[in-house]
Amino acid sequence: MYKNILVPIVFDSKLDNSKGLQVANRVGTDDAKTTLLHVIERLPNYVLPYVPEDTAKARRVELLSEMENLLRDFSNAEGKIVTGHPGRTILDYANENAIDLIIVKSHRPGFEDYFLGSTANYIVRHAKCAVHVIR
Repeated sequence: MYKNILVPIVFDSKLDNSKGLQVANRVGTDDAKTTLLHVIERLPNYVLPYVPEDTAKARRVELLSEMENLLRDFSNAEGKIVTGHPGRTILDYANENAIDLIIVKSHRPGFEDYFLGSTANYIVRHAKCAVHVIR
């Protein structure tokens, strides 16, 4: 059983983020802490001049609202939204916060994943803790 669980999530209408929380509730101890983490990728510097400043702030507010809706049904869970490279940021967060299990959702790999790799693949290969992959 795990005590400190990290569930990286992506806000996409096609994905069911609640599955990761359901697995966390099953494999965690009674007093387990679960953290939902959404990583916003940094925009390249050449794009920044073309994106209004308020757009990023408004999107973060939308994401916080979606996070609160997701957390409403789960106890002992908190949500965080950070900025960075998804794979590296998730692993950095796990290392800095003594995470003992990462529950990550994976998609069926496409042709591009064989060259670039997916976030789930990166986490599985480089995590220092246990990783549970949901397909």
